[in-house]
Amino acid sequence: MFTIGCHLSSSKGYAAMAKQAASIDANTFQFFTRNPRGGKAKAIDPADVAAFQQLAAESGIVTFLAHAPYTLNPASDKQQTCNFAREVLADDLQRMEATPGQMYNMHPGSHVGQGAEVGIAKIAATLNEVLQAPHTTTLLLETMAGKGSEVGRSFEELAEIIARIDSGLRQQVGVCLDTCHVWDAGYDIASDLDGVLRQFDQAIGMDRLRAIHLNDSMNPCGAHKDRHAAIGAGHIGFDALHAVARHPQLAGLPFFLETPHDTLAGYAEEIARLRAQKMCQLRTVPN
Repeated sequence: MFTIGCHLSSSKGYAAMAKQAASIDANTFQFFTRNPRGGKAKAIDPADVAAFQQLAAESGIVTFLAHAPYTLNPASDKQQTCNFAREVLADDLQRMEATPGQMYNMHPGSHVGQGAEVGIAKIAATLNEVLQAPHTTTLLLETMAGKGSEVGRSFEELAEIIARIDSGLRQQVGVCLDTCHVWDAGYDIASDLDGVLRQFDQAIGMDRLRAIHLNDSMNPCGAHKDRHAAIGAGHIGFDALHAVARHPQLAGLPFFLETPHDTLAGYAEEIARLRAQKMCQLRTVPN
């Protein structure tokens, strides 16, 4: 089954997101747990969760991806910023238990001039704290484009964060691969997707890969800028992104569009095109 959706607004709750997803032929979705700039999260309504679970069962939605606010930076040189990141992560993971067994994605952070090694150590220390409380959520570290002092610009940096997490907690951690980010970081998924996946496997392990952000890029490979483009409207191109969506090593993973569209119609068009290509590919496989 091809699992694909897009980023949706959570302002009206879980059930509304399930309805929106179904309206564009999506069978998953992503949303911010709170304002992407940070702040207090909206209270979870048990009735809304119950309605969502019924709608999800009816429309084939099994999994979704919650996204942490962009403002979180557990690698900061300011203790107050690190404390805020730890508090929000802990709160979000607790809130995720209203919908058990889902995934929660975060940008690892920026070392702001302290150096990647210091940033990696701080991120891992925060995760060791917030993952101590029992929960059923898988926390995903996102691959980053490498702009500024971002940590996670290489597979090796993400692997180092995971290696520093207590061994008893590592099973709760995975990775979300963002196609725009890895492209901007210098991984040529258009010309050598198999090679990039081998690098991922060697550094992190394919068993850690749990989700894909499927985005085109406004920049050439290695630009380290992180500017998303609609599918087929950027430097990666539709054919290369379609190859990602149908790659056998990625089969079964959920794909999430974070492409720049003002309305759901743009996402619906991308989903329809990707689904059509997937069906075409299946029909051409010989018996």
